[in-house]
Amino acid sequence: MPIAADNLRADLRKLWDFLREATGDDAYERYLARHLAAHSEIPALSREDFFRSEQDRKWSGVTRCC
Repeated sequence: MPIAADNLRADLRKLWDFLREATGDDAYERYLARHLAAHSEIPALSREDFFRSEQDRKWSGVTRCC
């Protein structure tokens, strides 16, 4: 039975990771990983600054097609 519980736990973890990625909930963690790989000499944004930056990027400029 422990093997089945481990498999269930692993499957639930995969589902949780997928949901976080699909909804953008893991965006800050992905940003940190990419920032460390590409710009390790520059300090990363705080979680709050990252959120503010993403909101500005998302909502500034034209947001309609026509």
